[in-house]
Amino acid sequence: MRVLVTGGAGFIGSHVVEALAARGHEPVVFDVREDPAADVRDEEAVARALDGVDAVCHQAAMVGLGTGFADAAAYVSRNDLGTAVLLTAMAAADVRHLVLAGSMVVYGEGRYACARHGVVRPGPRAVAALDAGRFEPECPQCGRELAPGLVTEDAPVDPRNVYATTKLAQEHLAAAWARATGGTAVSLRYHNVYGPRMPRDTPYAGVASFFRSSLARGEAPRVYEDGLQRRDFVHVRDVAEANATALESLGTATPPGALTAYNTGSGTPHTVGEMAHALAAACGGPAPVVTGEYRLGDVRHITADSARLRAELGWKPEVGFTEGMREFAGASA
Repeated sequence: MRVLVTGGAGFIGSHVVEALAARGHEPVVFDVREDPAADVRDEEAVARALDGVDAVCHQAAMVGLGTGFADAAAYVSRNDLGTAVLLTAMAAADVRHLVLAGSMVVYGEGRYACARHGVVRPGPRAVAALDAGRFEPECPQCGRELAPGLVTEDAPVDPRNVYATTKLAQEHLAAAWARATGGTAVSLRYHNVYGPRMPRDTPYAGVASFFRSSLARGEAPRVYEDGLQRRDFVHVRDVAEANATALESLGTATPPGALTAYNTGSGTPHTVGEMAHALAAACGGPAPVVTGEYRLGDVRHITADSARLRAELGWKPEVGFTEGMREFAGASA
C-alpha cells in the first residue's frame, strides 16, 4: 500500500514510517517539520499529498496535557480542524482507509471498583483533597477507597482537559466520515508511549522524557503526588507495529462504515515511581524525589486492557518494561 503518514517526521510517526517500509509498504511523509507547506489544515496541500494514496495513517496533532484554556484554539485548530480537512480531502479523493492516532486520555480517570458498590466512576479530584495529600479517588457513594483496574474500550468516555476533548472529537469526526463514505477507520488509543526520538524538555513531552532530561543533567527526577499513579508504558516500536497491523487489517478484520477503537498499551501497569526508579537505575543517576506536588487535571490511574487489539488483529507488544527503559535511558531525542 501507498500510505500517507501525517506527522511522519515526528516521534511516533517516524517509527510508523519505518515499520511500514519494513513490511514492504510505501510510506509518504506529510509533516511541517520537513516541509512548512505540509500543514494538515491546508486543503490544497492535503489534496496533493493524497494523490495515488491507498490509506492514511494520521499521526499529526498538537499533543500535551492542555489543562488550561490559553491554547484551546490552537489545539482545536491543529487537531480537529486539521482532521476535518484531511477527512474531507480523503472523501473527495476516494481514499477509504484510515488509522488514527487516538489516546487513552478520552477516558478521563481509569476503571475503579468499590468493595460495596462495584464499578463506579469517581468525579474529578477536589483541590482540597489534593492539597491535603489525598490523591486516591473515593467512591462517590460511600467515600471508601477504590481499587483501580484495566480500562476496556467499552468504558464511558470522559475527557477532562482540552487535549483530551480534541482527541475524542477526532474520533467522532472519523466515525462520521466512515459512515458517510463507507470507509474503514481504526483509532489506536495510545497509552504512555516512550522510546527513541521522544522530544526533550518541551511542554508536550511525556513524563518519561522529563525524567530522562533531569537525569542527563545529573538531577534527581521529581515525581508528582506520591509516585503511586498507575500508567501503562508502551514502547514506540510496539505502537508503530500496531499501526502497521491495523492498516493491513482495514477492509478485512475491521468493518467498513464505522470506526473501531483499540487500546494500545503494554498490558502491564507500572507506577510513575517505578518508571522513575527504572530510568534512574539505567542512567546510573540519583534516586527519584517524591514531591507531593500535583497538576490539576492529571488523572490518578489509567491503564489499558489491550486484549481486543491482540485478539482481533493479532498484535502483541514485544519490548519489555526493563529492556525498554534501559534503551530509552541511552537514546537520543
